[in-house]
Amino acid sequence: MQGNVAVLGGVDFTMAFAALGLDTYPVEPRSEPVAQAARQILENPYTLVVVAENVAPMAQPVFEDVQRKATPCVVVVPFLSASSGTATEVLGRALMLATGINILKT
Repeated sequence: MQGNVAVLGGVDFTMAFAALGLDTYPVEPRSEPVAQAARQILENPYTLVVVAENVAPMAQPVFEDVQRKATPCVVVVPFLSASSGTATEVLGRALMLATGINILKT
């Protein structure tokens, strides 16, 4: 399956992805701009959405329903600052959905 990739995060996070030719949605880390960009992403046929960890909690309500579907695949990644654990938590939920067990739980 071929598809497009969207990247949601701050300017520093999205800059490198823009250089690769991916569709980027640079936002300030505030709830309304993040939610608005997330809704805009869902209006397009992306197969992968890369979300910076620092904005992921603000985008979560928008992406919540689609995270149960095959596409778009929403991936949260840490960047620049110390990880808050959100990326690991989101990965754990995805793995739980896929495997039925929480393999990341310690």
